[in-house]
Amino acid sequence: MHLEGSCHCRSVKFSVEADSPLPFMRCYCSICRKTAGAGGYAINLGALTHTMKVKGKRHLHIYRAKLPDKDGKGRHKSSARRYFCVKCGSALWLWDPTWPELVHPHASAIDTPLPTPPEHVHCMVGSKADWVEVEGHAKDPRFDEYPEMSLAEWHRAHGF
Repeated sequence: MHLEGSCHCRSVKFSVEADSPLPFMRCYCSICRKTAGAGGYAINLGALTHTMKVKGKRHLHIYRAKLPDKDGKGRHKSSARRYFCVKCGSALWLWDPTWPELVHPHASAIDTPLPTPPEHVHCMVGSKADWVEVEGHAKDPRFDEYPEMSLAEWHRAHGF
């Protein structure tokens, strides 16, 4: 599916081909919540990096979160790059060199009408803020961490 997106001030505009365009996975981790999720979560879509076209690149900046080391004694930068507009602060997409062929636009930055998902998957619920209520249907899958199924696998399993 062809997607068009932009920041709030329209200084950055982008287009991308999405193989996983349903806005179904809500991430409650502290990074997504604080950088892109005013409702207590962020929704990322799955798209193909090589199809991405960006206008207004000079207004982009990248945030790389600092994560605790496995031994708990230090911190290191996340490999994930969170792109945002320096003029208005809009979160736009996430890209990680661990999976260079994928880019994850934030559903909130997409201007193209998106299809309605049949369910929502709630991930990283174990790290949600106390004030956040997990909304959705009672049958929606919920995971304290990440589900084993990828965005693409979910779409295939649901016939999309």
